[in-house]
Amino acid sequence: MIDLYTWATPNGYKISVMLEELGLPYTVHPINLGKREQKRPEYLKINPNGRIPAIVDREEDNFTIFESGAILIYLAEKTGQLLPTDRKGRSRVIQWLMFQMGGVGPMQGQANVFLRYFPEKIPAAIQRYQKETRRLYTVLDTRLQESEYLAGDYSIADIATWTWVHVHSWAGVSVEGLPQLQRWMAAIAQRPAAQRGVKVPHEFRLDSDQESLLEQGKNIVER
Repeated sequence: MIDLYTWATPNGYKISVMLEELGLPYTVHPINLGKREQKRPEYLKINPNGRIPAIVDREEDNFTIFESGAILIYLAEKTGQLLPTDRKGRSRVIQWLMFQMGGVGPMQGQANVFLRYFPEKIPAAIQRYQKETRRLYTVLDTRLQESEYLAGDYSIADIATWTWVHVHSWAGVSVEGLPQLQRWMAAIAQRPAAQRGVKVPHEFRLDSDQESLLEQGKNIVER
């Protein structure tokens, strides 16, 4: 049994999509970012960085894993799925996973913050991060001209990247003129596990908790 600590963000989506793809049983523990539950002492024992997602593997003496990319690798190795075992194949997947972790996620995340949440509108900052995100999208599109998925077969690299790119409009970044990226996005969006996985964190974001996106964004800016 896996305990999943998550919320409705691209990084949160990664792990619920992965767990759905693998068919592993898991229990969801929502970490409400708007209420700063990620900073509570009991959660910091699981993820000392005070972020989501994190998992606890009950089958492995309550082993805890934080950082979304590390969780994806752990789950892939645990099940023998979505990560090749040969050295070159594994390396290709890890390269594209790191491209998302070090590029797409941080740049698109900053575009989100400056466009949606930052208390002052700074056009130069908004344009800088939107432009860089779009550039990274063109790298993906170029790669996808020669491969159906980022590293050959469908893998954790695709899960990690798709969960960010499929919400591109929230960052104000267009995917127009990137046909292979659009083709890839649509193909993953048709996967039942992807459809189920992105819904999981949203089940806990009820209107009754009176949380607003602006409040959550304020916490993102301040963290």
